[in-house]
Amino acid sequence: MDQRPKISGVDLAALSVIKDSLTDIPGSRFFSTWDFSSPDPCSSFTGVTCGFDGRVTVLSLGTGLSVSPGLAGSLSPALSNLTQLTQLILFPGLVTGPIPPQLGQLTGLRVISLTNNRLTGPLPSSFSSLPFLHTLDLSSNRLTGSIPPALTKLPSLKVLVLSSNELTGELPATMSAQLLHLDLRKNKIKGPLPGLPSTLRYLSVSENSMWGPLNALDSLSELVYLDVSMNQFSGPVPTSLFFNPSLTSLFLQRNNLSGGLPSIKVDPSVQSYGGEGSVVDLSHNSITGEITPWLAGVETLYLNNNRLMGSVPEEYIKSVYDGTTTTLYLQHNYLSGFPLTQGFTLPDTVSLCLSYNCMEPEVGILACPVSAGRQPSRPQSQCSVFSHRGSSD
Repeated sequence: MDQRPKISGVDLAALSVIKDSLTDIPGSRFFSTWDFSSPDPCSSFTGVTCGFDGRVTVLSLGTGLSVSPGLAGSLSPALSNLTQLTQLILFPGLVTGPIPPQLGQLTGLRVISLTNNRLTGPLPSSFSSLPFLHTLDLSSNRLTGSIPPALTKLPSLKVLVLSSNELTGELPATMSAQLLHLDLRKNKIKGPLPGLPSTLRYLSVSENSMWGPLNALDSLSELVYLDVSMNQFSGPVPTSLFFNPSLTSLFLQRNNLSGGLPSIKVDPSVQSYGGEGSVVDLSHNSITGEITPWLAGVETLYLNNNRLMGSVPEEYIKSVYDGTTTTLYLQHNYLSGFPLTQGFTLPDTVSLCLSYNCMEPEVGILACPVSAGRQPSRPQSQCSVFSHRGSSD
């Protein structure tokens, strides 16, 4: 005898309304299993998972398969009638309209993932009432307005992904002390970085309109990935970033950063920054002074388009020749020397660009990108002026 509980009548009615508000894009067959005459929708409806009491606990709209074009339509407020829901997932498609604010009534929600659709309107402030919300991913939609300050204070929030929308305003001053992953890239957010929780491992605010110093990054000792590129941040790069052994991806390019590169500690037991898979991009800033050996262990290193001067330390040459560093871009600086070892050839896997510097004799363009231009070196007038008084390039 089948002992499985029947689906709740309230939930079955809600699923019917939800289905009426959405449709399969031609080529998708997600709703083909949603037969409301079925004796057991909990086991036969694709994307529906029920608990032992017959209440819907997980709803995944769409298959998520790359061969499926997904769903169209809009999200119905009837979603809030699924009062035992813990996970709501909408896979990529063409769903439009606002996110129902009634979802904030589902206090058991732990995961909301509504990505790669065409959702519009603001972030529902009602989400700030979800005490157990662990993951909120609304990336790649057309959402507008600012981030509700109470949203980032949620006590259980660990993953917040709002990238590739049209969000404006400044970041809230307070973030959840549990936050591990914060992705806000490709929006229209402005203002400075607020204080951030020391728990953060992933942080991206790239391609916004943010400004001010990067002091807030000083306390983030758990970071593995950091991207604040393509903003208007200024001031020096926090030295702590270069002494964080867990941070292997550091993207600071295309800002207004200044100051110099860190020096190696006197303690010989302290290894230089970098390692296999490491990436550091400081290009297109106003970094000054000489290149120090500290970044010689980085696998992919972009220091181009700054105001660096002096000779490149031998540690970088060794790193390039032994294949530890596979990409080294130093073009568009004021560097005066790169001591190439006579008779050695670069490994085929290495990309090295030294063009438009002040090297004598000229080293040549080598493996430079098209954006580096065709001039192998700077005019001597620029080099002599810079060596005495500096230059704004």
